[in-house]
Amino acid sequence: MIPSEIQAQLTELTAENTKGFEALYLAEVRLAEAEHLLDTIEQKAFIKHQGTVADRNALARLEASDARLQRDLRKAEANRVRLKIRSLETAIMASGTQAKLIQSELRA
Repeated sequence: MIPSEIQAQLTELTAENTKGFEALYLAEVRLAEAEHLLDTIEQKAFIKHQGTVADRNALARLEASDARLQRDLRKAEANRVRLKIRSLETAIMASGTQAKLIQSELRA
């Protein structure tokens, strides 16, 4: 790989990594909204139901199960974006190492 190819690769990886931070922000916003909705549904259901605390908790959790699923999906989405960012950062470091190796070979 020649230095100009490494430079182009680094530029591309850096641009993709920048997009990743925006994607992570959006994923975290969606996660926060899903958690808020889950909490609201669960608390309203708890207040609405009669019986022991354990019964009310169980009924509230059951009633909020769809919201819990959506929250879990948003959490998985945010984790996926974090993994992609880490992967890009690793690729950037690897390209930087390649550039240094080529630079040292050219000097020799």
